[in-house]
Amino acid sequence: MQNQDTDNLSGVALFVQLAKAGSFVAAARQAGISPSAVSKSLARLEQRLGARLFQRSTRQLSLTAEGKLFLARSERILAEMQAAQEELAGNLAPHGRLRLGLPELGGLFLPALAAFAQLHPDIALDLDFSDALADVVGDGFDAVIRIGAPRDSRLAARKLGQFRSRLVASPAYLARHGTPQHPLDLQQHACLHYRFRHSGKIEAWQLRLVDGVALPDLPLSMVCNNVEARLHFARQGRGIAWLPDFHVRGAIADGSLVEVLADYATGELAAHGCWLLWPSGPHLAPKVRALVDFLAKTDLLLPAAHGSST
Repeated sequence: MQNQDTDNLSGVALFVQLAKAGSFVAAARQAGISPSAVSKSLARLEQRLGARLFQRSTRQLSLTAEGKLFLARSERILAEMQAAQEELAGNLAPHGRLRLGLPELGGLFLPALAAFAQLHPDIALDLDFSDALADVVGDGFDAVIRIGAPRDSRLAARKLGQFRSRLVASPAYLARHGTPQHPLDLQQHACLHYRFRHSGKIEAWQLRLVDGVALPDLPLSMVCNNVEARLHFARQGRGIAWLPDFHVRGAIADGSLVEVLADYATGELAAHGCWLLWPSGPHLAPKVRALVDFLAKTDLLLPAAHGSST
């Protein structure tokens, strides 16, 4: 049984090497074996899995959809094995490529990540910015930072903090159009909206109303999928925008923006939790542990109770 497990693992390692090399000849040269031995190993692996991992032709070797999925998971398995060996050997220095997914608002974390990179020069950061619902395990991420409560039970999680959204406008805009006193007044104003890239939906402005009154559809005076564009339009007096507080603190401080309807955008409705997520497992790679510990000690957002499922 032990020999079979070893053969299975070596077959997985050879499959990863073949996927990266792109040919049987190149993979065989790297592994120090013959191309026919690589081909036989792949055939045994495909037979065990009951799936075809590569499309083969005389000129090209390309992964199938099943092969791409298996490659991402195989790389993670081999990385965890390497981490386990390093732990047992006492070699815990974090190193290697760390693939981190960040939301579109991830610019908030760049100063902290730059400090992390300076502290751990042997870790090469690979940053991917997207609001899409990434499959952390299947897409090969070491970790992701996401806004909103975790929903994937396969992931460990640590809350990094939270932020609020605020309604802001320039003093010049308010001087021309008046300051809204109630959310329903927004129907008479230019409203600058955010469209989520992955779904195409317009972000809702989470304002608290009374007496069961629902916030009606607001004017779509400008719609975009970029925070900086809305911030710029608001500062130029083009309308009212719903923006994260860390993006507008400076503008509010220098007087180029003013918060409006603050009493209606308070509490849990306007609060957004920010989480660090990573694949759960018995062996956490030192590079991921270093990131988790570093970000947990970095105050980037509003105070929040730090929690972890680890």
